[in-house]
Amino acid sequence: MKSIKQVVYLGLLMAGTGAIAASSAAPVSDLSSSPPTDRLATVERLIRQSSQRQLQSQQQMDALLEEVNLLRGETELHSHKLEQLVERQRELYQELEDRFSKYAASLSEQGSIATSITSPLSVAPKEAVIAYSDDVDENEAYDNAMNKVLKERRYDEAIPEFKRFIKTFPDSEYAPNAYYWLGQLLFNKGNYRQSKTYFERVVNFYPDSNKRSDAVFKLGSIALKTNNTVDAKNLFERVISEYPGTTSAKLATSRLQSMAKSE
Repeated sequence: MKSIKQVVYLGLLMAGTGAIAASSAAPVSDLSSSPPTDRLATVERLIRQSSQRQLQSQQQMDALLEEVNLLRGETELHSHKLEQLVERQRELYQELEDRFSKYAASLSEQGSIATSITSPLSVAPKEAVIAYSDDVDENEAYDNAMNKVLKERRYDEAIPEFKRFIKTFPDSEYAPNAYYWLGQLLFNKGNYRQSKTYFERVVNFYPDSNKRSDAVFKLGSIALKTNNTVDAKNLFERVISEYPGTTSAKLATSRLQSMAKSE
């Protein structure tokens, strides 16, 4: 970039050339009306104006760059927080599954795990006579069943509660969740065949349920536990394909990686 002195010099040179050209056509008296000092002042004024415009443009550019940097920083912060939330959800999901697994292991040691396999919609005689009172609506009934899982940790009692809920409120919006939790509870008791039936009901009959991705993943886990590695791989890949970016997809990816290492 030319310095101001160079620009001034070029301006003077051009001005001088113009003056010479004008002197051949204009009277000598016209030169006195435009002395060199005025021309120099005009060139300097133009240079100052150009410099000011450049300075303003640079300041505007700096301000825009600063704003872009701020927006980029906010975006990165929000992305980081979102990743933390997803990771925390995955940890909670895994923690819940681990708790169930430990509970199932303790029952196994005590020899109290049920080995009989019945129809997924069948209800034991003592469960069939249990009915909700008239003042219990489906929200309260579902909450009662969920509390036995998440708060009271009375997992065996939660199974008939969910069955009773489904029998009483078959068209409830919570029905797919109830089927899913029945599958989860039976899965952790080692009853994979009956558990599979409940998960399949969620997958096949409730395509819009937020539990469907988890149910597909659990079907893959059942296939893996029953040594059906081909179905397990297909189901895990299905979760990743149909529900990318979800906790279930991340868990499925982890299982596939573990399977690949063991091959």
